[in-house]
Amino acid sequence: MNSYLERIKELETRMNASILGQENVVERILIVLLANGNLLLEGLPGLAKTRAIRSLSQNLDAGLSRIQFTPDLLPSDITGTEVYQPEAKESFIFQKGPIFNNLILADEINRAPAKVQSALLEAMEERQVTVAGNSHKLDPLFMVMATQNPIEQEGTYPLPEAQMDRFLMHVIVNYPDKQSEIEVLNLVRSEERSKGGETKAIESIPQDVIFNARKEILDINVSEAIQNYIVDLVNATRYPEKYSENLALWIDYGASPRASIALDKCARVNAWLNERDFVSPEDVRAVVHDILRHRISSSYEANAEGISKTTIIDELLKQVAVA
Repeated sequence: MNSYLERIKELETRMNASILGQENVVERILIVLLANGNLLLEGLPGLAKTRAIRSLSQNLDAGLSRIQFTPDLLPSDITGTEVYQPEAKESFIFQKGPIFNNLILADEINRAPAKVQSALLEAMEERQVTVAGNSHKLDPLFMVMATQNPIEQEGTYPLPEAQMDRFLMHVIVNYPDKQSEIEVLNLVRSEERSKGGETKAIESIPQDVIFNARKEILDINVSEAIQNYIVDLVNATRYPEKYSENLALWIDYGASPRASIALDKCARVNAWLNERDFVSPEDVRAVVHDILRHRISSSYEANAEGISKTTIIDELLKQVAVA
């Protein structure tokens, strides 16, 4: 195991120690970070979504901004604005908003109107913010983790399908199992006892570890057969009638080329995390659900029959073979 992989595994271990029962979420956060993307988490309140990104910030040498999305939020509340200062040489000075940080927690993104969502998504895509005709670059290490609550619909503005495509992964956060929840109770008691006492300073993992790991991931080999498999999976969402009657009935719209790019990136990260220098079909299957979940549109028939996106993707995997 190389030194950069050791440090990433150490980061994963630290995070799992403070976020019990959500190992899959921690792994997905790290995959998205290493793939230089952005993450959408969907789950009920209290399932450690906020705690997860805070734990990443505490263990990595990176700043964190938390933005609570509300219906009255303005785009300038995220990006920043120009402030008039007559005593300065330049009358208007740009005051940076919370988007200018390394890790951004966009809490309940579906509570803000479209203009605010667009301001965030522009920063995610372009890695810069334009205010009053001037462009301002974001930090090289930058990741947005947006959360949305699936049950409360009043006062929400659901993200359009086309905008959700900007997120590298869409991860569903489930309840922890019984044993994990018991361990959560013990962890919370322990943390409450230690409040006010002396705490040991933990050395943060430097950002260079992430940048060097990304360079190594770029060198992971993707064979022609795996490339064909990735593209065939995505094509099956666009032309489902060629594969099975069920897929043709369940899928309205397929995934864009962003899905193929995301599968390639995340499969390489998964291979690297598993100490391989090549991508296998298992690496693609390991990440395909979280990559396609928000990029395919279920049909009316699928929704009426209660067919989930997970079931649709499972059917895709059954129908598409490795060439």
